[in-house]
Amino acid sequence: MACSRLRYYNILSRSLCMRAPALFRSSSSRGFSSTAVPIQLERVGFIGLGNMGFHMATNLINAGYIITVHDINAGNMKKFLDNGIPIKETPCEVAESSDVIITMLPSSSNVLDVYTGPNGLLNSGSHLRPWLFIDSSTIDPQTSRVLSAKISKYTLKEKKDYAENPIMLDAPVSGGVPAAEAGTLTFMVGGMEEAYVAAKPLFLSMGKNTIYCGGNGNGVAAKLCNNLAMAVSMLGVSEAFALGQNLGITASTLTKVFNSSSARCWSSDSYNPVPGVMTGVPSSRNYDGGFTSKLMAKDLTLAMTAAAEVGFKCPITSEAHDIYRKMCEEGYEFKDFSCVFRHYYSGKDEN
Repeated sequence: MACSRLRYYNILSRSLCMRAPALFRSSSSRGFSSTAVPIQLERVGFIGLGNMGFHMATNLINAGYIITVHDINAGNMKKFLDNGIPIKETPCEVAESSDVIITMLPSSSNVLDVYTGPNGLLNSGSHLRPWLFIDSSTIDPQTSRVLSAKISKYTLKEKKDYAENPIMLDAPVSGGVPAAEAGTLTFMVGGMEEAYVAAKPLFLSMGKNTIYCGGNGNGVAAKLCNNLAMAVSMLGVSEAFALGQNLGITASTLTKVFNSSSARCWSSDSYNPVPGVMTGVPSSRNYDGGFTSKLMAKDLTLAMTAAAEVGFKCPITSEAHDIYRKMCEEGYEFKDFSCVFRHYYSGKDEN
């Protein structure tokens, strides 16, 4: 098995190196700008057109990729159909017309349904057309690893000299909706390194940073650790701002202190939770249009589950999870997670 896997790596690596000049050619997209795209990545099926996926798919279209889309929400698909982009009724139909599949879905159960459900991506027998599957959803690492192993057992309908079997990468993102729209996402990627290198043009059409994290599931693991730290950081900053207000210090003053000293962090200098301190962030628009408390609670649940599987204790994560679960129970599940400042700590707007 090890020898077979090594041969697989070598075939992909040699092919991409030796054929690199021939793998790029000009490709025009229906009414959008065109650019040079790798031939083996040219036809992309994108599944999941929500707040993040809509912008990611749009950026791929603008980069010159030939896109086919699917979403359970017909309204989301109509936005693409109105611009001449083909839509499909099922994930299986998307797979039949794509070299690469990208999925951007809310949960592990959604991912499993899209891949292995009755009309799923893997429901076309033992042969698959796509040679590369990229899941950018935030799910648990074990589900990602199991799904990757399952995909690797299929064979390709059309023989490729750069791959013997289909390959899967887990590639969750950081940056939220603003970065998805601006094309400045950070991708944390797990899976075969040669496949990661081959897929880089796709990632860089949707983001500005790509980080290879190791084997399958490691991209998702990195994302969960990132969001764990982000949740704890936001709670700490919000707690400090609320305490400062109670001690007679304005949040604007504390923000200057934090951002010029050791407390400086993303939650203070880029995503300030106090309404009236910073423009262009969810706190400036009643905590709408950001990363919801519901999603944060979900990611903390995944982090705690992953920690339990390896016997690791996460007491601070547990407390953060309880707070965000409480936010959801009190009706703030669709407000940005920075709303804890106002709705948990009873912090006040900056006048």
